[in-house]
Amino acid sequence: MNALGFIEVPFLSIAAVVADAAAKAARVAVLGFEATGNENILIRLAGGVADVEAALATADETAARLGSSAVIRTIPRPAEGLDGMVHFPNSQNPLYGGRDQFLPTDYPQPRDQTMNTKQEALGILETQGLTAILEATDAMLKSANVTLVGREKIGAAYVTVIVKGDVAAVTAAVDAGAKAVGQLGKLIAAHVIARPHNDLAALLPR
Repeated sequence: MNALGFIEVPFLSIAAVVADAAAKAARVAVLGFEATGNENILIRLAGGVADVEAALATADETAARLGSSAVIRTIPRPAEGLDGMVHFPNSQNPLYGGRDQFLPTDYPQPRDQTMNTKQEALGILETQGLTAILEATDAMLKSANVTLVGREKIGAAYVTVIVKGDVAAVTAAVDAGAKAVGQLGKLIAAHVIARPHNDLAALLPR
């Protein structure tokens, strides 16, 4: 682990998809997400320089495919004093009630394999507005055999709901949830991750 990689993208839903793609693209470890209090999320990676750069290239391509921009940076041989900016205690933000960081220790996964082939699909739906996310979640749970596993807030009324199940059920649920948002709020994104990388699964409720 002689390099750090940073990817800053808007919205937790997009950060999850981008981080999953980056982790699958190269031998890197996802160190966590950091919320900024608005829509932006910083993804932190570590690995060899070539692997980090490959992961960041994939992250940039994935963000563009999702219609988003990404700020990316590799820091080879980071200074020892930088560690405190990368590894620091977590807390709940009193302003919006969400985690300041999403860390691999939050929902730890087995480390004996890169990806668990039995991992259930994740459905991630994000809105701006609490009424909208409640309506969308109700629609998701009624439309398919999925399980609600968590809700995350990153500030500015952005709320993400995560469901799990088999790919077909999660896809149907996310489609129904996206349609249900309607005029109740702003639909930010709705994504299905068919087989999430363990590093991503460790950051999110399961």
